[in-house]
Amino acid sequence: MAATASIIGKDRFEAPFRVGPHEVPGRALLAPMSGLTDVAMRRIARRFGAGLVVTEMVAAEAYADGDAANRLKAEDCGLGLHVVQIAGRDPAAMARGARVARDAGAAVIDLNMGCPAKKVINGYAGSHLMRDLPLAAAIIRATVAAVDVPVTLKMRLGWDSLSLNAAELGRVAEAEGVAMLCVHGRTRSQFYDGVADWGAIRAVREAVSIPLVANGDCSGLDDAREMLRASGADAVMIGRAAVGRPWLVGAAARGLAGGPAREPSAEARREAACEHYDELLRLFGREQGVRHARKHLAAYAQWSGSPRAVELRADLVKADDPREVMRLLKETFDPSFQAEAA
Repeated sequence: MAATASIIGKDRFEAPFRVGPHEVPGRALLAPMSGLTDVAMRRIARRFGAGLVVTEMVAAEAYADGDAANRLKAEDCGLGLHVVQIAGRDPAAMARGARVARDAGAAVIDLNMGCPAKKVINGYAGSHLMRDLPLAAAIIRATVAAVDVPVTLKMRLGWDSLSLNAAELGRVAEAEGVAMLCVHGRTRSQFYDGVADWGAIRAVREAVSIPLVANGDCSGLDDAREMLRASGADAVMIGRAAVGRPWLVGAAARGLAGGPAREPSAEARREAACEHYDELLRLFGREQGVRHARKHLAAYAQWSGSPRAVELRADLVKADDPREVMRLLKETFDPSFQAEAA
């Protein structure tokens, strides 16, 4: 189905952005990222204004069987729509996982058909499903039939440069009842190399009339505006650029709506970083929480603006004592220290 002019023209932004019956309060969303978008990061991003946040990828079958790690990944952040992303290759297992997520409070189920990781691909899930559209269609059909909440789908441009079939999968998804699509502007073969091709996403826009989200290499408001122009999408999804800056998504959402896209104060950023660390220790326990937090701590230091960012980053990732980590985080974002150093 070709997209109408009202969808691909400027006036597509005048109507509310919706996922099924749900109005989304912003056109910049936080991407699901394995090992990164824990419930604490999602809660902070949503509080700072992200239009929507999505859980880490959850293995549908293990999740439905009660696996504790997958249940933790799917935990509700408590703010806004709860979106759970599930992955797998068996239609019945995906349907069962979707029902468990819905019963646990998910307002939207997102299907992962874009993950490029080898362990997912080797299980014939994630972006491998773009090589088997009949199976992808069966998974979509079974999931949509299993739940009474909107089902969305995240994918890539295709498996490689010779099989750019995102538009074809988009048409299949729309015909089977998917409420929204998100397309990362790379192929699976690219993994995260090279540069995301936002213009290539426009082929999906021209193929479907349901809401479309563009993803890949968005680092802020300027990128978000260009992504929307190049792709014809209705919203953008921000991933790796938001690690250490969970407020970035909300800033982009406000900017796209015509408001101020300013970064929060150093005090607000420090409080968010400390909250994130404290919550990770609560979620995972001290030993595992300290390990899990290191990638976030490194990123918080990197984006802090502190003249001692490199030194503080090294200290943060080596620190095992939570009290020392909290002290270092406070120093990292201390505005008087930065003003004095400047």
